[in-house]
Order: sequence, then structure tokens, then C-alpha cells
Amino acid sequence: MRILPSTGILSSLRLLCLEKSIPLADCPWQGFIGVQRSDPFLSSRNKNSWHVILKILLFGSTAISLGLSRNIVLADDASASSLTINNNPGDNYVTGLRKIEDGSIISNSHTIKWRIFTDNGKDLFQKGKLDEAEKYFQSALQEAKIGFGPRDSHVASACNNLAEIYRARRTFDKAEPLYLEAINILEESFGIDDIRVGATLHNLGQFYFLQRKFEQAQKYYERALKIEGRVLGYGHTDYANTMYHLGMALYLQGKEKDSEALLQESIRILEENGLGETITCVRRMRYLTQMLLKSERLAEAENLQRKILHILEISKGWNLPETLSAAEGLAMILQSLERFEEAQELLERCLDARKNILPHDDIQVAANMLHLGRLALLKYNHLRKLEVCDAGRQLDEAKLLVDNSIRIAKGNVSHAVGSQQGLQGSRIAEESAKNRKFALIILVQSLDFLRLLITTKSEIPERKSDLSIFRVEVERALHECISIFQESAASRNLLLNSEDAKKEYVSCLDHLMNCQLGESKSFEKLKADAQRIKEELSSFS
Repeated sequence: MRILPSTGILSSLRLLCLEKSIPLADCPWQGFIGVQRSDPFLSSRNKNSWHVILKILLFGSTAISLGLSRNIVLADDASASSLTINNNPGDNYVTGLRKIEDGSIISNSHTIKWRIFTDNGKDLFQKGKLDEAEKYFQSALQEAKIGFGPRDSHVASACNNLAEIYRARRTFDKAEPLYLEAINILEESFGIDDIRVGATLHNLGQFYFLQRKFEQAQKYYERALKIEGRVLGYGHTDYANTMYHLGMALYLQGKEKDSEALLQESIRILEENGLGETITCVRRMRYLTQMLLKSERLAEAENLQRKILHILEISKGWNLPETLSAAEGLAMILQSLERFEEAQELLERCLDARKNILPHDDIQVAANMLHLGRLALLKYNHLRKLEVCDAGRQLDEAKLLVDNSIRIAKGNVSHAVGSQQGLQGSRIAEESAKNRKFALIILVQSLDFLRLLITTKSEIPERKSDLSIFRVEVERALHECISIFQESAASRNLLLNSEDAKKEYVSCLDHLMNCQLGESKSFEKLKADAQRIKEELSSFS
């Protein structure tokens, strides 16, 4: 549980969705874990398109998916006496007693039980014991109604806490009436423009956002934003937070211009409050960068991405995954702008850093090599148009990089499969499954890129005599791709049950099967095997 000390009861009531889990869901780059598929990446028609840029893994920090944080802020109390701005953190915690107008203290067995049940519920919630926590919060709600009265603000906080349990368990039909009751009680007690009402409206907005009910989420975010602006001020960080969440709700409704304006203003407020270098602000900058890329405003995206990289490099150092992720993001933008030398320099720095902080056979090293291989092929195409005589050297570099990427990825797939044994049901098993999936996708994409590289070489007039060699390399790549499915039960199950991995795998099979370099009996047999695999994968959907 997280209690924000800055605004008293606002901190107690407010559910803040942690920035790392607020997504730009439904963006076209969602779900890509390696680099994008081969052919569109290199087509002249798409070379400057926004969707070319971010179909690449930016390790650890920009994986994008829809969902709200499970780190819930639970309400301690909603009494008027606890509404203080810039209070000490300890003042946010309620002792179970309530002051009344004549200065005396009301206390009875029910208010004491309410306090105990609330504390126990929070403790169990933090430990992930939701069944037990739910029982305590249900009891706390009943005791609050008896001890304080059914329309008291303590009842509102108890409703909020129980609603958060139901939200975390995705029991939405039980959570919604509790949120609404909390809002009604607070409006009766303090008026419709009270900050406590605004905080609970914000919670309700998060509740609808999680269910992808973005119009309803927008409605409650807007109400909360108006209250916070009037009460806290238009430069307050909580006002900026709600503005940011409203922007996300608008974005997911396709209202991109309004969303972008809100996100920019949210970032500006954080910067004016001295929070421009915090991880919260950096995350928002990342999302804004993605919006700029989508609208193909590459120069603006480059400037903002450079700012992100500068902040991370100064605050965290170069040799950290988050900084390397930002550097890769900048490299992809530069690549789209055809500033290949700058992009290559950044990617090579990333590769050197990863080799320093990770084993040389780590899957992230393989992915970095694959990025560099693709860049080398782009450079070749560019130099070829300029009739540079040694352009072919870029193809040799790309081949060396992709061979190493395939070798490392194969080793990681095998290692992850072996490590999975005996780990079922554990967190280690879950992490191992993620690593295996990532390694498998990098392997598949490396094989697909190898096919593209071979095809490019075969089209060079001076290399026509090597056609038989290229044909053997394509057959070998197709055999390798088929073996992923046939020879490993773990990889087979992953492909059957993971849509994004399946999509990448089938795409690679299709490209290899349709590679026009002449056919042999052995290649025909491989194509038949690949077709059977495709049919099995399709039937399992």
C-alpha cells in the first residue's frame, strides 16, 4: 500500500495507478518483443513511417499493454479533521477515534473494531491474501456503519477499501456500487466540490479504465480534475496526475490531439514542481514520444527522446537497462530519419554495455545484434543507391551479426526449456517461461532476417553464381524453424498458447516457404512439413 503524504485525506482516498502500468494499449506497436518483421521494415514506402520505429524491444521499460497497477492505495479515513495540506506522513493515519465539534472524542467498541479490521485487512492485502483481506474489510464496513453511523465519512473510506479488493479480483459488479456509495456519502457530508469527492471520483475513473470503459473513465476523471484544480491549484502534482490519466482515456478513444495536449501539460507541471527528472515524468515523456511517432513528427520525437536519455544517463548511469532502452529508442528514431551512422554508434554502445553487464550469451545481447544487423542491411540499401563500391561490406557485417544472434538465441531457448523442469507453479517458473518466450521470438525473427539477407544477396548480379549456396542456407533456416516446433514440447506449447509468438513464427514460416531461389526435393518436403505445422497452429486458435 502506498500513502501519499502531500494532501492529507486525498492521499488516503486516492488510488494512483503507478505510471509503469498505465499503458498506451491498442497502439499498433503493442506486443512486439523483438524487431519487426523483415520486409515492411525495409520497404521504401514505410521507411519513415512511425510504425517502423517502435516494433522493436526497448528492454524492460516500454513493453506496452492494457492494465492498471495492482498496487492499491487504500483509504484510512475520510473525516474532515484529517484534511490538511502538506501534513506529516504520520498524520495521514487514523487512530480509530473521531473528533466532533465540541472537541470531545467519540469512541466505542465498534470504532475500535473498525480500526483493527481495517489494519488487518490492509496487512493481508499487502501479502496478497485477498480472501482473508476481503473478510476483514467487510467486517470493517459493518463496524463503521454501527460505530460512526451509516452515512459517516468513515463508511465511505470502508466502502472504498472493499471496492479496491473487488477491483483487484476483477469482481467489478461488486466494486461499482461501493464506489458509488462512497461518493454519495462524501458528497452529502462535504459537498460535491470537496477534495475527498474528487479523490473518490478519480478511483472510479480508474475502475472504469481497467474495464476498457474509456468514456465512463473520462467522465469521472474530468469531474475529479475540476475539483482538484479548484481546491489544490492548477499547478499541483495531483492535478497533473489526473490530467495524465484523463489523457490516456482520451487517447484510447482515438482523441489523440487532446490526449497529447494533456500529457504535455502534465509533464510541464511536474517539471515546474522540480520533478522533471523523476521516473514518473520520464515515463510520461516516453508515452508522449510514442504519440509523436504515431503522428510522424519525428524531429519532435527525437528531441524528446534525447531529453529522456540525458536524464537517465545523468541520474542512473549508462550501464543500466533503462538507459540502454532509451538509447535504443533514440537509435530507432535516427534510423527512421536515415541517420544511420548516429544510430549505429548508439546501438554499438548499447551492445558494448550489455556485454559488460551481462553474459555474452544473454538473449538481450542477441537482440541487440539483430538490431545492428538490420541497420547494416538498411545502410547497404542506402549505399547501393549511391553506388558506393564497398556497400557489400554491410551485408557481410549483417551476416556475422545474425549468425551470432541465432546461435545465442538457440542456446537461450534450450537453456530456458531445461531450467523449466521442476519449477512448475513457482515464480521462477513464470520468469523462466517469459525468458523462453522472448528467446524463441528473437530466434524466429533472426531466422526471418537471415532469409531476407540471403534474398538480398541473391539479387546482386555479381552473386548469381552463389545461388546454390543461398538455396542451401534458406533450406537450413527453414529446417531450423520447423525444428523449433517439432523437437521441443515446451516450445511447441508456447507457440500453441501465445498469440504473439505464434504470429511471429507463422510469418517466418511463410517467408521461408515462399523464398524464390529454386526448389529441390528436400525443400519441397520441408515446405510440406511447414504447411502441416501452420494447419495445426491454425486449428488450435
